[in-house]
Amino acid sequence: MDLSLNGMNLHIVETTKYKTNTIVLHIKSPLAKETVTKRALLPYILQSGTKSFPTRQEIRSYLDELYGATLQVDVGKKGENQIITFRMDVTNEKYLNKQTPLLEEALKLLAEILLKPITENGVFTEAIVANEKRNLKQRIHSIFDDKIRYANMRLLEEMCKEEPYGLSVWGYEEEIDAITPKLLFEQYNKLLKNDEIDLYIVGDVTPEKIEAVVKNSFSFPIERQPFQTEETKQIKKAQETVIIEEQEVKQGKLHIGLRTNTTYKDNDYYAIQLFNGLFGGFSHSKLFINVREKASLAYYASSRFESHKGLLMVMSGIEFENYEKAVAIIKEQLINMQKGDFSEKEIAQTKAVMKNQILETVDVPKGYVELLYQNAVAKHSRTIEDWLQGIDRVTKEDMIKVGQKITLDTIYFLKGKEGK
Repeated sequence: MDLSLNGMNLHIVETTKYKTNTIVLHIKSPLAKETVTKRALLPYILQSGTKSFPTRQEIRSYLDELYGATLQVDVGKKGENQIITFRMDVTNEKYLNKQTPLLEEALKLLAEILLKPITENGVFTEAIVANEKRNLKQRIHSIFDDKIRYANMRLLEEMCKEEPYGLSVWGYEEEIDAITPKLLFEQYNKLLKNDEIDLYIVGDVTPEKIEAVVKNSFSFPIERQPFQTEETKQIKKAQETVIIEEQEVKQGKLHIGLRTNTTYKDNDYYAIQLFNGLFGGFSHSKLFINVREKASLAYYASSRFESHKGLLMVMSGIEFENYEKAVAIIKEQLINMQKGDFSEKEIAQTKAVMKNQILETVDVPKGYVELLYQNAVAKHSRTIEDWLQGIDRVTKEDMIKVGQKITLDTIYFLKGKEGK
């Protein structure tokens, strides 16, 4: 059941498949340099205190009273959008002796976290803002310390320099100190007015009851005017870019960015998913077998497809001296795939693994919501049945055709300093 309520998109998935009820709130706005750092702070500030529960500890104590309900927040990106996410899992009261309205109370708490944050002098409290600014700096440092994540971030920064997708969803450390409670509260009010909000409730629930609770709890202080989603921006380059960076690292990180010119809403979407699966997505893939197993050139070698931007990222960990060989063999695997140098048996294996992966994803409420949210972001609906049938229908010719649209854009190599 999908409906528009108080300017939000409400999605109720009635199912007896899960023992818990899951609530996911996705808040989407365009990625922009001037807002990305402030928005990375907002979910953490909002979960730190409300009018009724002024501290994070009081929120946690109340969650414990709701039979151990959980609350998590996160920041991510899909295509050119920055996504703020709140997730709650709460026991289904139908399985309890005492009939406590747990889901209703959890929804009311989430509404209060979003709409009634604790404030002082009409803005966020100084102490909470200062604490979350410190925490955000630590999150940004943790990316630098995790060289796989760091290399991927740097690849996208270089590859999408003139596109919003190149921005880090965690923002930029040099901007944090200048952010005041007043600036953050202004950004928060813009979020309430303009962001596209999708609320998912999954479980053994009564839709009419849920609708009434959401209608009463999520009443926004200002009339909502959600932004219009813009088309994903794509820049075409005449030739590939090579970026080599040196740091004190023991293992080289070779990450390569390719443009597929195919996204979630395109007809050849299932074909690109299968192409990626066989190219580097699974353990039977060309990259894993040829780069890692046969040539022993990489500690890891895989690829990942970003559905809403249409980018294919190759990630590998190599010895510094193997750079040229590794680049050559990765390019060779891509060319072979584009020529159709793979068997029907490999296609069947990839289809089986991919369908199994989808079924495993929807076995978990969080995964099911993630799959449904892809539809909301792309404004293009694909059901689970569509996925399974779509994968089955893909032919070898489809995979070759979609593969031939792929172009290599950027090679990023993080290596150790000379003489070390």
